[in-house]
Amino acid sequence: MLRLKLPTDPRWANIAEKNLEEILTDHAFCEQKAASTAISLLITYPENSELVTKMAALAREEMSHFEMVHQRILDRGLTLGRERKDEYVARISQFFPKTGDRQERLINRLLIAALIEARSCERFKVLSENISDQELAKFYANLMESEANHYTMFITLARDNGNREEVDEKWDKLLDFEAEVMKDFGDKELIHG
Repeated sequence: MLRLKLPTDPRWANIAEKNLEEILTDHAFCEQKAASTAISLLITYPENSELVTKMAALAREEMSHFEMVHQRILDRGLTLGRERKDEYVARISQFFPKTGDRQERLINRLLIAALIEARSCERFKVLSENISDQELAKFYANLMESEANHYTMFITLARDNGNREEVDEKWDKLLDFEAEVMKDFGDKELIHG
């Protein structure tokens, strides 16, 4: 369903599990950034009522996920660390050239968001199936479903706001690019790292 072209090596979960404080902090900030992206989209495109409605709901959901991750940090006697730069997102975000076309920028942003959600979904699946902490495994299995829904929502919004054939062509090229980028990731206790 996700169509990612380079799957995560399940051994990445072992790296993540060795430093739960790091992976949980990174995850918390991923959720916060997802909420910020949703807010940015609804502010930038207020005339798009469907987008505004969906992004308002998504912002609330992503912040609730942030709170759930933060609670798991506290439950383990840990503290939320400082925000980390997400190198994966920075590299993926460079794929589309800058454009003055406002609608094209929207579609590009929606596709980037879809890809980030798809990779997060895939990483949560890897965590849920490969870590020994059963509470966290169940937590990530549940969040995996949310990420899959977000991925589907962003892809659908991109297709609804542009030419379906052109959007799908862009999506395929973005997936190819992401597979190349992912060759440099998978050895750090970061959600996308």
